[in-house]
Order: sequence, then structure tokens, then C-alpha cells
Amino acid sequence: MKKIRVFVAGACGKMGQEVIRSILKEDDLLLVGASDTRHQGMDVGFVVGAPRVGVDITGPVESEILRSTQADVLVDFTNPQSVFKNSKIAIMSGVVPVVGTTGLDEAEIAEIQALVKKEKVGAFLAPNFSIGAILMMRFAKEVGKYFPNVDIIELHHDQKLDAPSGTALKTAEGILEVREPMVQGHPNEYEKIPGARGADIGGIHIHSVRLPGLIAHQEVLFGGLGQTLTIRHDAYSRETYMPGVMLSIRKSSDLTELVIGLDNFLD
Repeated sequence: MKKIRVFVAGACGKMGQEVIRSILKEDDLLLVGASDTRHQGMDVGFVVGAPRVGVDITGPVESEILRSTQADVLVDFTNPQSVFKNSKIAIMSGVVPVVGTTGLDEAEIAEIQALVKKEKVGAFLAPNFSIGAILMMRFAKEVGKYFPNVDIIELHHDQKLDAPSGTALKTAEGILEVREPMVQGHPNEYEKIPGARGADIGGIHIHSVRLPGLIAHQEVLFGGLGQTLTIRHDAYSRETYMPGVMLSIRKSSDLTELVIGLDNFLD
């Protein structure tokens, strides 16, 4: 059986470590490289609490490193600033980036799309790797056909850099595919404190909560005459995302186009 060769960027971060531990358990995946700004030169096994695996942590992602490892896939859990550069380097090196970092803007995604077409090397971007969260977004889109009034509350740990979350944005975009933009609430309402009603996307208000003790949580609240309907998803550990990450690696290894969203791999 030919193994999929995986390089992990952001290997020393919490998500990066979890990804590496999961890859090491899979018979069809082979860890061939790991990069981070920390612990360079150290065997990545020691960083994740495993025995030596024979892969030392290198510095920034570079084409030479990706080519020398003969990686098929680059899994990137760094930050929005690094992931854009890393993705371009990967594509130009013939390696498919699997990106779990949110925060890429439309112009950056468009540039990745153009590079994918030019190089004929695929890329995969995922606002969320949790299968439960993907189903939550799918259910919310269905409910949006019948309950047009909706608010989204997303709650994350206090070290999350971007707001609102990519999952919240993706949820709102899905609902807006099935219902027209509209004004919610009293037409003459006003905010005593700017931002009190949250971000507004097509009339859908998104509220971002950042507190220690949280991991990743989202509520989609629909209101109708005499009733409400709430869809909620809670992630209590980073292990939540690993089945989705492993599925994405397997499905992305031979991509030749840009795919956005884990839901594309669930049908």
C-alpha cells in the first residue's frame, strides 16, 4: 500500500501536535516533515510525547524542504499570515496544502485559486474540520428556508486571533444561499454601544465570545411566531477535529482543484 506522505506546518502548536499524534497512528499516512519556529532540530516525536520518529523540526516552509521530503500533502495549522505564503510555496512545489487556519481574505483565496489552475496542483481550505460542526452548518442551512430570522453566537478560547470565526461566516453564507438578505429586528432600532448587535451579514447578526475555558462552540438561533429553534455544536477537545483532518488528507492527496469546506468530502 502506497502511503500518503504528509508534512505538518505549525507542528509545535496545540493543533499541530494533535495532527502529528493522529498521523503516527494511521497505517496509510507517513509523516515526512514538520516545521515550526520553536524546537528546531528536535525530533518531533519528543515534542508530541511520543518516541523518536526520525523527523526533525525545521524552520519556515520552503520549496526545497518540501521537495526533499517528497511530500504529497502539507497540513498547515500556523496563522493567517504564514498560511497564505506556505500554501503558495506548497502548490508551486507540487504539494497539496490542507489548510486549517481561518483568516484568509477573498483576495488571497482568489490568488490561491489562480495558482491552482496554473500549476494544476490542488488545495483544500476548511473553516472547520469537525464533522459535527459541518452537520450543524448543513442543518442550519435547511432551517433557514423556513426560519429567516436568525442570530449566530460563536464562542472560542481567548487566544483565537480572528473574529468572527470561519465557521460562523460559513454558516451565515450557507443560510444566505436559501434566504434573501433582510433587516431583522425593529426597523428603527439603534445601538447604545456600537457593535451591541454584533456583526451584520445580510441581516444575520454574528456575536463573537472569547473567554478562557472555552474551546470551540456555536449556537445558531432561529426565531419564528411563538417558537425558537436552536442548533448548537460543542467541541471539548482538539481530538474532535482529527477524523476530519485525516479524511481531508486522504481526499486531498490527489486534488487538482481548489476545494473549500469539509462538507465536499462527506457526500
